Amino acid sequence: MAEKQIPEGMVEKKIPTAKPLYAAAAAFLLAAAVLPVYSLWGLLLCAALAGLAYWGGRRLWGTRTVLVPAPGLAFATGEKALDQVLARAEADLKRLHQLKGRLEDPALAAAVARMESAGHAILVQVSKEPTKAKGIRKFAAYYLPTAVKVLSAYAELAASGASGENARALQQDVERNADTIARAFEAQLDALFAGQALDVSSDLDVLEAMAAGDGLTGGSIAAAQAGDGPADGADEPLKPKLTL
Repeated sequence: MAEKQIPEGMVEKKIPTAKPLYAAAAAFLLAAAVLPVYSLWGLLLCAALAGLAYWGGRRLWGTRTVLVPAPGLAFATGEKALDQVLARAEADLKRLHQLKGRLEDPALAAAVARMESAGHAILVQVSKEPTKAKGIRKFAAYYLPTAVKVLSAYAELAASGASGENARALQQDVERNADTIARAFEAQLDALFAGQALDVSSDLDVLEAMAAGDGLTGGSIAAAQAGDGPADGADEPLKPKLTL
């Protein structure tokens, strides 16, 4: 049998069918036509028959399957492969959030909160600028899922009540390295803005040079007021010249 094709962007959803209700209504009307519904026993019998018809209808027809639009992704770019990466990373971040609630150590919980915050910001940035996706490949494929794996093991170990030497050594190792992992997440986020920071810095350098050339910087104004400016018109108020 050929596999059923579902249109892209749609998903199947099972919903109750209305047929059992119609069957119950029809049964009540038919029973009311032959039974004395003005009496209590007749009314109760009609209701019982309607209920039986409804139960039989549910058994016979059950639910029906309809196609509905697929729920939108929180981070969607329209690029299928990238959206899959973002969806997996989002699922890992949700697991991090759940794990945070199971941690009793305040410092460890705070480090996980930093991981979650930086991770969410990374996904937001990449969803806005898909060209930055290459920069988070290792983060999404290794750093994030490995952090989830390690913290899951820690939480399970803590919940088990194990207090042996090996268990305690593992817990201490996770607690000791949690801050390092959080800083790695934050460094990954910072790296996404490296190009933007360079552009802004270059723009600021250009603006500063233009302002100095037009006599708009503090140093130029102070020099002019002290009489160190050009001899011509030294006594005149400083009139910056803007070149457009």
